[in-house]
Amino acid sequence: MLRSLNWRHSGFSATLAAMSNNPTQHVLLVEDDPVMAIVLSRHLEKQGYTVSIEDNGARALARVMAESPAAVILDGNLPGKDGFEVCRELRTKYRGAVIMLTGRDEDIDRIFGLELGADDYLVKPIEPRVVAAHLKACLRRTDSPGGDNEADEVRYGSFSISRATRVVTLSGQEVPLTTAEFELLWLLASRAGTVLSRDDIMSGMRGIAHDGLDRSIDMRISRIRKRLGDDADSPSRIKTVRGKGYLFSRTDW
Repeated sequence: MLRSLNWRHSGFSATLAAMSNNPTQHVLLVEDDPVMAIVLSRHLEKQGYTVSIEDNGARALARVMAESPAAVILDGNLPGKDGFEVCRELRTKYRGAVIMLTGRDEDIDRIFGLELGADDYLVKPIEPRVVAAHLKACLRRTDSPGGDNEADEVRYGSFSISRATRVVTLSGQEVPLTTAEFELLWLLASRAGTVLSRDDIMSGMRGIAHDGLDRSIDMRISRIRKRLGDDADSPSRIKTVRGKGYLFSRTDW
């Protein structure tokens, strides 16, 4: 397969393009390790993605706005601007999938990355096929329109969520959410009045069982509550049912 490689004089920053059956599946890989970038980009290209590579955090922000990729795979340690700061700034204006891919494996770093709005957090070293599997899952959540029998919109009082447009509004104001936050809120709102366990949520979002250790669900629930103005100490809109899970209320909107 033919591939173009365009180098910038300012450092390792390249575009690797491959033929794809779905040209919208463009991935921006922000990685300053040239070996890692080449290996991962080639593997993703074999999976049918078009991959662009950037090695600088500050430039990555501009490229996301200019190129509108379906997903961004973002290293934590970057020249120009730290990857965590890039993630924070992206979430003010970008709705595509963001996957943090970094060597920082402390729990606090993982929590920080997810709280900044990353849809997934992966730790190096990692096999390219594992990254590809997580990318596919993130894009599936972004692209999936829902089943034929599933409503496209849910409304309760001043709250509405549309899966067709991927827009959430509360009291007439749009609520900004990451891809994973939107999918989690949709899952809860579309099953309002039903307690969903962490296993239910993990299976619904990723198709896998909850391992009992993954705290990403709890952190996203916390972020969503803040976005919806729910009381952190005594939430009434997304309730915690002790020992069972979470329940989206049909009232209090």
